[in-house]
Amino acid sequence: MLKSAIPFAAVAACLLLSACNEKPAEPAATAAAEAPKKSLARQAPLYAGQEQVLSIQSASVAPDAGGGLNLEAKATTDGGGWTQVGFLPRIYAATPPDGIYEVDVVAQKPATPGAASPTPVDVKSAWDRYKDGRVKGVKFISKTNEVVAMTPAGGAAPAGK
Repeated sequence: MLKSAIPFAAVAACLLLSACNEKPAEPAATAAAEAPKKSLARQAPLYAGQEQVLSIQSASVAPDAGGGLNLEAKATTDGGGWTQVGFLPRIYAATPPDGIYEVDVVAQKPATPGAASPTPVDVKSAWDRYKDGRVKGVKFISKTNEVVAMTPAGGAAPAGK
């Protein structure tokens, strides 16, 4: 019985040693792909019939005389007939660490869909939610893309100064 166990042990030892020679998977390849930055905000509830616009071509943020901000975006909807185009700010539990707040660019979709050709829309609105200078920029979010516009001179001026 001992004679048959010796060749079996030798084969097992060879298999174990050959397994030790294999190189492990390279961890640098997985670390090279950077994970997308997770948002700290949650989307505010949309009203019935309200959706994000298809895309945003450009956006800008300008300080307002009252201490707030004037938001402006050039966007595209899925077709004609979209109404009540505006901004819907996202909800934050705390101030974003980078000072960039997020807003959804939304519109009321038409009751009867029109031609499915992209239609440009302009969106302008005053935003006076934060007048204390904490807003460094605004990220405008649509169905297909995001555009970040920074406030000029480091943010909106605090109200009363």
